Amino acid sequence: MTHDPTLHAAPLTEDGAGGWVVTGHAEVCRILADHDTFSSRVSRHLAVPNGMDPPEHSRYRALIEPHFSAARMAELAPRCQAICDDLVGALAHGDAIEAMAGLADPFALRLQCAFLGWNDSRHTPLQDWIQQKNAAVASGNPQALEAVAHSFDTTIRTILAERRSRSDAFPDDITTALLHSTLDGQPLDDAVLVSILRNWTVGELGTIAASAGILLHWLATHPDLQSALRRQPEDITAANDEILRIRAPLPSNRRITTRACTLAGIDLPAGARLTLMWGAANRDASVFDAPLECRPARSPAANLLYGAGIHACPGAGMSRMALDTLIRTTLARTRHIEPARAIETQPASSPASGFALLGLHLHPLLPEKSA
Repeated sequence: MTHDPTLHAAPLTEDGAGGWVVTGHAEVCRILADHDTFSSRVSRHLAVPNGMDPPEHSRYRALIEPHFSAARMAELAPRCQAICDDLVGALAHGDAIEAMAGLADPFALRLQCAFLGWNDSRHTPLQDWIQQKNAAVASGNPQALEAVAHSFDTTIRTILAERRSRSDAFPDDITTALLHSTLDGQPLDDAVLVSILRNWTVGELGTIAASAGILLHWLATHPDLQSALRRQPEDITAANDEILRIRAPLPSNRRITTRACTLAGIDLPAGARLTLMWGAANRDASVFDAPLECRPARSPAANLLYGAGIHACPGAGMSRMALDTLIRTTLARTRHIEPARAIETQPASSPASGFALLGLHLHPLLPEKSA
């Protein structure tokens, strides 16, 4: 990224549709810290826990966090490594590849299925559903979006019913653990379970795939950084976070004011709808020196990649582990990554982020010379 029109924009501007766009880092941080004034309840649809405010949010967050524990991530790590070895090993042949369909998307899909304990038979239906969702989003048709959402919820309910009817046939994975979870001594109802699993699939699949594509493209177009990380792979996690600070995999989140307030010198009424732009806030020149430069040694303290406050992403550790494994494996299994001119690279259409198409060459390691 060499140009960003938001660098010199006002931190709070009207969006032309009766709402407001928040691009300033300080303003975003204030909103994240003040959930009494800036509510996450922006939709009529149940969203556990990201569409909740305290105290309800706190109860569900406490229920969810153990599923992202260090022990759970340690169990997932070797499966993530096997997925990366399989995908990268099949593509590191030097020919032009379309890396979203060939690497980033299946990486995210297989990772999430492994995390949830869903078998390989779920891969194709989920991939088909993602394509249908993307088409519905692009169409802007509310009925199409509603139909796609209903289809996904039906799939989740089918999985839950299958688990309940054959509980002895399934391992103690995340999905089984959720089925056995209780809140205030009561089992979780299906609406809550569907919302949680929707968040962990619909949300995570999109952001992990977008992140993978952004990272691969950045390294392919920044050979100096690629070479540096080959020499010092211990810097990969910091580099990943810094690249994704510049190129946000999740474009935005929403809030609504619960009362009249003043933000960035502008008086807002109760009920004002706000869109928090993560990428713009993470490129705020008042916070980040040379914000468009990738500096892996930069302090991560102000980076909002995984949010902040009570709504900070509970899966940040999983995401970092997975992306570190993908990039580490890709660099270890290749001698060079570069853009492929034979395949057009196209950015994703809003509201998605990252790339729709990503043409790359993954050049294989040269055979070792015999003594």
